[in-house]
Amino acid sequence: MMMRLAALAASAFALSGCVLVADTADVRIERDTPPLETYRVDGLPDWAPFSSVARAGDLLFVSGHLGRRPGSEDLVPGGAGPQTTQTMANIETSLALVGATLDDLASCTIYLADMADYPAMNAAYAAALGDHRPARATAGVNALALGAAVEIECVAYLPEGDDK
Repeated sequence: MMMRLAALAASAFALSGCVLVADTADVRIERDTPPLETYRVDGLPDWAPFSSVARAGDLLFVSGHLGRRPGSEDLVPGGAGPQTTQTMANIETSLALVGATLDDLASCTIYLADMADYPAMNAAYAAALGDHRPARATAGVNALALGAAVEIECVAYLPEGDDK
């Protein structure tokens, strides 16, 4: 048995301390899932080094979105309610990049700059989703980018090859 292990180590592996390390020339690693794909909506400012959506297999990770007017850094006026409405529209635009819709959302995390805005955010969020109810968490934070009242990030599920 010891002779076979030594022969194996000599042929394809190098023994390093207590760890058996493969010689990369003799090892093939095959992925059964495609690599991460990223998508970015037009109009994101250059200072924003992130993708709107990242796809890993059947999961879509939607970056935190604000209630910005499309193609602008300006937030819609009116506070948390209107910003939530615009945020959900922006998320819908990002999901469309990969053929998904708001109905594909599995989970959302909402950040509020002021928890007193919860009722306005909640009403606008519910109106945007209709009968669809993904899992959700809401947290109060000290501040958000661009002075926003609300930011929402999501995870969606869309099986690869699913045409809508």
